[in-house]
Amino acid sequence: MDGHSHDEHDHTHDHTHAPTHTHTAACDTGCCERLEAEGEVAAARLILDGGDLEHAANHVAGAIGTDPSLPEAHEALAELVARVGGPYAALQLFPDTERYTGALACRAELLAAVGRTDEAVHLLAGVMAAAPARPWADVAWLADPELPARLNPATLTQSVLRLCQGLGDPVSEEDFAALVHFYRVIAAVVARGDDPQLAAVACGLARRLGDADQAIRWGEAAVRGGAGAMGAIMLGNALRRFGRIQDAIALWTRTVEEDPSQTYLMVDLAESLSGVGRRAEGVALLEKVVATDPGHEKAAPALLGMRFEADGDPAHLLALADHYRAHPDHDYAAYLLGHHSRGLTWVGQVAGATEACVNVLRQLIEADNFGITGEMSLSIIEPPSALATLRLVVPDLKMSFLEIGDPDPRRAARPVDVAVWQYAGLDAVPVHAPPSPRTTALVADLATPNWPGPTGLYDHAVALAGVPVAELLGVLAHLPAPQDAPWPDEFAMRAPDYWVRSIQTVACVGIAHHGADEPWASSERRRILLDLLDGAEDWICEAAGMALVAIGWAFPETRTEVLERLLNRLALFVQAAEARPVTVLGSMCNLVLACPWLDRRGASYVLDVLKRLESED
Repeated sequence: MDGHSHDEHDHTHDHTHAPTHTHTAACDTGCCERLEAEGEVAAARLILDGGDLEHAANHVAGAIGTDPSLPEAHEALAELVARVGGPYAALQLFPDTERYTGALACRAELLAAVGRTDEAVHLLAGVMAAAPARPWADVAWLADPELPARLNPATLTQSVLRLCQGLGDPVSEEDFAALVHFYRVIAAVVARGDDPQLAAVACGLARRLGDADQAIRWGEAAVRGGAGAMGAIMLGNALRRFGRIQDAIALWTRTVEEDPSQTYLMVDLAESLSGVGRRAEGVALLEKVVATDPGHEKAAPALLGMRFEADGDPAHLLALADHYRAHPDHDYAAYLLGHHSRGLTWVGQVAGATEACVNVLRQLIEADNFGITGEMSLSIIEPPSALATLRLVVPDLKMSFLEIGDPDPRRAARPVDVAVWQYAGLDAVPVHAPPSPRTTALVADLATPNWPGPTGLYDHAVALAGVPVAELLGVLAHLPAPQDAPWPDEFAMRAPDYWVRSIQTVACVGIAHHGADEPWASSERRRILLDLLDGAEDWICEAAGMALVAIGWAFPETRTEVLERLLNRLALFVQAAEARPVTVLGSMCNLVLACPWLDRRGASYVLDVLKRLESED
């Protein structure tokens, strides 16, 4: 488990933001940024000559914000300072209410010029946290060799914490290069050896920068110097990061024995124990914390996550979702839910297709043969969504079928009012008109083959709440081409069935948001999704089923009915499978298993069906 290091949860507040500057356009390359910053400098000097000091200050801030290391930008700031009568007066042009990082960097430089170096460094740390890849620290005032001697270690400790809040762990190479100058200042102040708390937070910064020796050296100094739990936390995280996990466990065990109030550290210790094969000890430690504090924002979710690791029971994931709904500020529960849902069919990702026509499509894709023409005959009719997927990629290959099968897969499980496909003989045609290009683009942008648990998928699809239902029904059959998918590495073209199923799933979950103010039992969204679930045999049944699963996870009062409806549909598929192939049966089994409120007897039955399918395959 990742463990979310405790030092990331300091509660300093960074009010620094980096909006697009109103006078400049963003560039992607360093060359463009340099040219843009030079243009800002020229504009600032021209306006300064005209006497409009505030306007000139905006352009100076734009120059420094675009390229903080441009000497001419700092020269323009110096000219502005001289024109207004010195740095004290110039501070009024860059007030502490500013939000733009370039203006804040200017203010930091002016604070340093008037001797308020602690404030300057703290402000610059916030700027660096907001945009760590920019060379904010490559400035003359920060390179002053006398600066470290003038800095207050306690204030610098807060500055380092503020910076770390905005950094990756570890940082990127680009961020590392931009932070080196500031890191040297930190090292010089830590070397004074007069503040173990600073050594502790510096250990955390060094860890993020990948400086193993320095991180451990500073962490050990912090512990020796009396930094208490903070020192132990930082040193332990460094030891764990750089491969000395047993040393971290030993250190943290001693720390929590000496100070049982360190419950957050107990979570890190428990997860570390689990990571080295001592899960039972970790669970026992977490149970001890939760027994005292049942709503602990990290221990309670961690215990559920660890129990899931132990037995794989998705009921623990449902409990995580319920915990997060009851405590929406407990982000660790959401993190663990997403982490453990990864790779679980329908709990965290769509199911792959099993149809023969899709298998043919995969072979054609592998052979890079998209221009094939003619007709291919299959033994039995297959779901219309599978055939539509084939046509999206290989439009000139026709499919024919030797038989329909009995029971007839073209018929709905019951009379329904809402359908996606209607049959003309063996050919399925869309019932609804194509959606608008805007709806197609929005659904395509939201389509994802994986999600952080069913509640995460439900929240993700809220952007479709305002889209007319007819449009969402239209996109289920009028599918956007995988060639145009926004997914990386051309994954949609390599796995077009995942693309289509992702489109259909997010569209159905979007329907689940339609008329959300209506009581569920009498709602339009319920009627539509149940009709889609019970419609003609197709991937649409599964997509609607996943929407119902997401609703069940998000709204406990719906769980009984959702499970009952899914079990009824599954029973009909099982019955049909006794006489003919049912390609969606395995996926439907996984949909039912994605309802952890299913009792053990029911789960055992569904698992038996899956095993039989696997043996037949």
